[in-house]
Amino acid sequence: MNTHTRHLLRSLPTSTRPRLPNTIRCISTSQIVGHVPPSTSTNNASTSTPGSSSHGKTTHFGFKEVPEEQKEGLVGSVFSSVASSYDVMNDAMSLGIHRIWKDSFVSSLLPRLPPSLHQNQIPGSSTEAREPFRCLDVAGGTGDIALRILDRAREKFNSRDIQVEIVDLNQGMLDEGRKRVAKTLYYNTPQITFTHGNAQSLPTHIADNSIDLYTIAFGIRNCTSLPAVLSEAHRVLKPGGKIGVLEFGKVSNPLFKEIYRQYSFQFIPIMGKILAGDSESYQYLVESIERFPSQPEFAQLMRNAGFQTGQLREGKGGAWTDYTNGIATAWTGVKA
Repeated sequence: MNTHTRHLLRSLPTSTRPRLPNTIRCISTSQIVGHVPPSTSTNNASTSTPGSSSHGKTTHFGFKEVPEEQKEGLVGSVFSSVASSYDVMNDAMSLGIHRIWKDSFVSSLLPRLPPSLHQNQIPGSSTEAREPFRCLDVAGGTGDIALRILDRAREKFNSRDIQVEIVDLNQGMLDEGRKRVAKTLYYNTPQITFTHGNAQSLPTHIADNSIDLYTIAFGIRNCTSLPAVLSEAHRVLKPGGKIGVLEFGKVSNPLFKEIYRQYSFQFIPIMGKILAGDSESYQYLVESIERFPSQPEFAQLMRNAGFQTGQLREGKGGAWTDYTNGIATAWTGVKA
C-alpha cells in the first residue's frame, strides 16, 4: 500500500463501534497486538449511505466510511500492494482450504459440455467451427477460477470449445494471471483472455445476452455497489445463463464464529506483514469480510437483480451452499 493511501486511510473517520473489554496478547511476545471488534450489522441492502462527499454519498472501506468516488482507488491500492503475494497469502490464511472451495464452486457451475473434435483448418472449407461456451470471470485477475474452469472442461468433458475472459480492475492482478497462464497449455490460445475493466460497468465489447457463465470469486465485496455489479452480470448473461458468486459468508455456530473472528483480526494482518510486508491491506480485507451481507441478504440482492434462485436457505434446493461452516459461501442464480 503506497504512502499516499496510508495517509488517506489514517485521516478517515472510522465508524463508531464498541471494543471488546479484553485485549488479545501474542503468546510469544506478551505484547498487545490489537482488539477484535464485535460483529457488525449488515442489514442494509445497499453498500452506500448518505454522507458529506461532493456526490452526497459514502460507502464502507472496511470499517471506515469513505466518499463513494474514493473507494475504487483505495481498493485498487490494496490489490496493487498484495498482487505478487496474493496466492501465497490465500494458502497461508486458509491453510490451503480455499483450493477445495474453488474446486467445488467450479464443479457445481460448469454444465456437461460436448467433447471437442479436431477440425482441419483448410482454406475455403465449409466446415463451421462449434460456437464456444463463453465464460466471464470477473475480479479473477490471477486466473485461479478461469484455469479451473478450463481444466475441468478439458479433463472431465474432453472439451476445448470453451473460452474464459477474465475482467479485473487491477492491472497488477492481471499481470500475475498472465504469468501463471504462460506456464500452462492455454498460453497464447483464444481459450483465455485478460481485460482491464470494472465489474460495475463492464467493457463495451461484452455484449448483452452474450455470456453462458458468469463467475466472481472473493471479489464482489470490494465493489462499491453490489446491485450495480449484479445488474451488469444479468445484462451480459444469455437467457438461461448462470451466475456463480463465491465469497466469504457468515459463520452460524457461535463458538466457531468467535474463534474464526479472533483468528481473522489477530493473525491474518500479522501474516500479511510477515509474508507480504503489508498488514494494513490485510486488515482491510478482514474488515471487508465483516461488512459483507449475510447469506440470505445477498441471495435477496440477486433476486432483486432479476436472477432466479433456489429457496432462501442453504443446501440442496437453496440459494446458497456454505463451505467450512459458512466461512465461504457459493450463491448461484439463473437469468430467466
